[in-house]
Amino acid sequence: MISIEGVTYSYGDGINALDGIDLEVKNSELLAIVGENGAGKTTLVKHLNGLLKPQRGRVMVEGIDTKETTVATLAKKVGLVFQNPDHMLFAETVEKELSFALTNFGLPPEEIAKRVEWALIEFRLSNYRDRSPFTLSGGEKKRVSLASVLCYDPQIIVLDEPTTGQDSLQKTRLASTLTKLNRQGKTVVVVTHDIEFVADFIPRVVVMSRGKIIADGPTEEILVRKDVMEASSILPPQLAELSWKLGLESPSIKAEIIIEEIKQMLRGGQK
Repeated sequence: MISIEGVTYSYGDGINALDGIDLEVKNSELLAIVGENGAGKTTLVKHLNGLLKPQRGRVMVEGIDTKETTVATLAKKVGLVFQNPDHMLFAETVEKELSFALTNFGLPPEEIAKRVEWALIEFRLSNYRDRSPFTLSGGEKKRVSLASVLCYDPQIIVLDEPTTGQDSLQKTRLASTLTKLNRQGKTVVVVTHDIEFVADFIPRVVVMSRGKIIADGPTEEILVRKDVMEASSILPPQLAELSWKLGLESPSIKAEIIIEEIKQMLRGGQK
């Protein structure tokens, strides 16, 4: 479990990037954190693996106070995939990139080989095994950075803007991977501007604005709230906008629900 209690953090410019954040993430949850640029999303998730420490308040990760332990210790529990993969990649080849953390954690060679092979196949990187990760496209680098974290099997997986540079097929594959990991008991936190991805695949959403959480709950309830979308400067999902324009009694981000309500409206208008 992740427990964030009254966390405040400032970069020294007089403005709180986080302003009294309270948030609880249960084990095996899959949730998204959304909000405009500067809302505090990345600052928040950097507190989960100890890269940042609360200036006020407390962050507990599986019973461990992040102020009282090291980033290296937390990294075994919390795998953070950065928004910019160039901030993570450094090895000569993709294969060495995937095996680095496993080697550092002291896994036996046969286990390392097994996990690296899984990651190469799962993220469609087999053809790039011996390539330098720096020669890959932005989307391919994203997949390498994600695979390098999932290789060492942390209990909590945090992804910052994972869909950037990915086409629709890659997004669907990513969603399938995250859903599968979540069903295996992993806690998955996704920071993203991709509202359609959230609407389609993520069951819980936390909305941030100016360092505060302004909404938290089931995605299908939160993303149809005009007040929340406007307050956070987020473009709503297309289906939510359609619901509003049609004047539906119960706006939705689910196509089947919208279609059924339209049918009811048409039946009600028949003489």
